[in-house]
Amino acid sequence: MKLFQGRVITPGEVTAEAVVTTQGFNTLASLQMALQFGDKEVKCGDQNNPELHGKPLIGRALCLPQTIGSTTGGLVLYCACAMKKNPACLLFSGPIDSLAAAGAVLADVWVDGVSMPVVDSLGEEFLSYVKDGMKVTVRDGGIVEVE
Repeated sequence: MKLFQGRVITPGEVTAEAVVTTQGFNTLASLQMALQFGDKEVKCGDQNNPELHGKPLIGRALCLPQTIGSTTGGLVLYCACAMKKNPACLLFSGPIDSLAAAGAVLADVWVDGVSMPVVDSLGEEFLSYVKDGMKVTVRDGGIVEVE
């Protein structure tokens, strides 16, 4: 087990299975199939990210360096939460971008009954340590435990 300390963007505690990408996460391309066409498993639809393409994202600890792509990224995260098709948490190795942060914060404030803790600035060691399938626990204060 290893502990990492990051910065809390949206609070909450959760334990989930990790799904990891070392590439930028295109929020729109990854979640569009689930949000528009009802993919219940919320499999990643981004063909340009072979680390995630086809893997279920719903209820997973999404471990990533950053989000990329469209300015709709924040809205897509908010909609995923509103539709209850969101990852369990978002864990960024570096600083979160403003669009992803906006979507996460809006979902935290406006969507009742859904929690998606977001922690950033966990460091490069976090992203090189965590692997798909590992158990990840987000604790209060930005502590992330990886088993």
